[in-house]
Amino acid sequence: MNYTVFAAAGLGALALAGAAQAQVISMATGAQGSLAYNSGQAVAVVANDNGLTVRTQPLVGYMPLLNSGEVAFGYANGAEAAFAYTGTGNFDREHPEVRLVGTMFNLTTGIMAPCDLELRTVDDLVGRSDLRIASEYTSSTIIPYYIEGTLATAGLSYDDFEQVPVSSFVDGINALGGGLVDMALVSLNAGAGQQAAVQLQNRGGLCYISMNDSDEAFAAYTEVLPSGTIRTLPQNENINGLQTWGASIVAVPWMLMANAEVDEQVVYDLISVIHQNQEALGAAFGSFNTADFSAMAPENAMPYHPGAIRYYDEIGMSVGR
Repeated sequence: MNYTVFAAAGLGALALAGAAQAQVISMATGAQGSLAYNSGQAVAVVANDNGLTVRTQPLVGYMPLLNSGEVAFGYANGAEAAFAYTGTGNFDREHPEVRLVGTMFNLTTGIMAPCDLELRTVDDLVGRSDLRIASEYTSSTIIPYYIEGTLATAGLSYDDFEQVPVSSFVDGINALGGGLVDMALVSLNAGAGQQAAVQLQNRGGLCYISMNDSDEAFAAYTEVLPSGTIRTLPQNENINGLQTWGASIVAVPWMLMANAEVDEQVVYDLISVIHQNQEALGAAFGSFNTADFSAMAPENAMPYHPGAIRYYDEIGMSVGR
């Protein structure tokens, strides 16, 4: 049969192709240069080198088609997967026919501010209603949940600051570099974040605002963002945002999903190739080098596909069912 892999959260859709004798996996990879494109291309290259026939195509829009079975595979971060399955967060209806396959790597991100503001932790934001924060993110509606989850670890929310609407993740970073906001979400090692830091050299560049990481703080975080962990990173003069002090920031899994009706063997074959070829994947796209392939199946509101469960059970990997 001919199945479809979608490689973009909110960035692609592809109808299932007709039946064929050979297993063909058609992979939609999103816009060139995007995370979805880069990770999808890496998986395609490695899969093709290991006996699976994969074809890639950039497309847009996907979760309803994934739920209906018109799309067989897709990627989303773990929070969006949970929201999509339950019809909460940035999804207004449930997608009950979508299943998780596994984590590719973690997306590490946090709130940044100009270093001269000396906002070392979220506790330093208490009582600072004068601060301007990037909000809405109309073309990437998951982003405010990352920000709200971080703020929640200090008992704060968007309502405690002056909100400045932006349209996208990159627009928020550009607003930060241009001095239009004081705080925005910036992923670790993001090119746009490095460019914004250069713009703010006379203010010490950009620094991460550390989350609180107590058990109570993590519980508050998960009330807002139902996936991921708090990752503590040491000071590192070679990493944008950590050059002045270390910080605890968000790490959310970037996950492969499948329609519930995709053949179990197809899912089993694809995740086994991914799991057994991290080095080759990392050579194709560097983010795979940061992956923890010993823990690819974290707990989530969305259940796992039987084909993935079968593979993880065979290798003795714990599955968050």
